[in-house]
Amino acid sequence: MTDGKDLEQQFLSCMPLFIALGDEVRLTILDALARAFREGRTDGLNVNEITRQTSLSRPAISHHLKILKESGLVEIRQSGTSNYYRPTLLGVTRQLMELGFLVQDFFREE
Repeated sequence: MTDGKDLEQQFLSCMPLFIALGDEVRLTILDALARAFREGRTDGLNVNEITRQTSLSRPAISHHLKILKESGLVEIRQSGTSNYYRPTLLGVTRQLMELGFLVQDFFREE
């Protein structure tokens, strides 16, 4: 049986995800990265490519990418002088699933 402390800890560990996913601009960036991935761009997109697909400035995109990276939603691969960003959803999915399991267990009636 899950206690409240375990559940609280898991919610706290997921908070950066909720913050990152709670912004429309970051969702737009994730959408651009996901579309590129589906189109075979498994290496990701650089800041300039992402900027061209949105209405934001390069510094604004960089700011949002930093938040996405810190939350674990994207990873960076450096190639030459460019950084390429791509979605990394496997770890995030596991983290959210664990939260779901803890919530389910916490509220399970015995």
